[in-house]
Amino acid sequence: MPLHPEAQKIIERTRIGESGPAPLALDARAMRAGFARTWSMPERLPTVGSVRDATVPGPAGDIPVRIYAPEGPGPFPVLVWFHGGGWTIGCLDENEYACRAVCAGAETAVVSVDYRLAPENPYPAAADDCYAVVAWLRENGERWAVDGTRIAVGGESAGGNLAAVVALKSRDLGGPPIALQVLVSPVVGHPDDGRPSYREFADGYFLSKASMDWFFTQYPRDAADLADPYLLPIRADDLSALPPALVLGAEYDVLRDEGEDYARALNDAGTTATAVRFDGLIHGFFGLLATDLGDAEQAHELVVGALRDAFAGKAR
Repeated sequence: MPLHPEAQKIIERTRIGESGPAPLALDARAMRAGFARTWSMPERLPTVGSVRDATVPGPAGDIPVRIYAPEGPGPFPVLVWFHGGGWTIGCLDENEYACRAVCAGAETAVVSVDYRLAPENPYPAAADDCYAVVAWLRENGERWAVDGTRIAVGGESAGGNLAAVVALKSRDLGGPPIALQVLVSPVVGHPDDGRPSYREFADGYFLSKASMDWFFTQYPRDAADLADPYLLPIRADDLSALPPALVLGAEYDVLRDEGEDYARALNDAGTTATAVRFDGLIHGFFGLLATDLGDAEQAHELVVGALRDAFAGKAR
């Protein structure tokens, strides 16, 4: 369908997608500063029982997290959420609205993770931090009224990548059982893999191929990392015995096709995966742009329903 009018307004306002090769001329600090100037915290936020910041022990020091809890005493099941930003930019704040909406709707705790960023901390720093938080919650969740036996993982963009990676690592390393993986516009492949969405939406649709190319100069240490499924999950030899997945994507997004391909690959391997495409929308619709795009509410409701079903032991 045509580009949604709300999405068109965002593109016209930011023109991030039309920046062409400009990101290649910036360093990470400049990218973060530019991103911070384009985003502000929404004035109205969904109401939850409590929100507090804390830390979790990690492989290179304490990992900051933000804990959203529903009303009531708990213990609550938990969604461990990983923000986007190409492993290079972003923080807890820009997912504040989405984390609150999911927490309140699903009556589920949400623990949002401020993992280490590249290039200062290249692969596998972000993946290691995210897995460490999930493993810690399995053993220590009761400190925050969290039921460590009922854990889901999720994220948008690079955060979706990290959620898929945590699911793989947990299976491979005998880690905590994961009830569900919520993958929103996940980065699971490479910009040069040849998928049509990278050609069709390379420029002018908020997230450009040039930006994705730049992110891939920041996170991997070298070309050999690109063969590692803990960096690019779609390259895993075995996608069986993984948690059920809900994969959400936007029609006008360079990452659209790899998310849908990953859902198909999961299903082919015997792992249940549901893919939903949001027609007319652009990258960032779930978290970053949640208050600018009315259809974000529908996406949040899908995640709420999937979490409720997963924690109740129902297949979707």
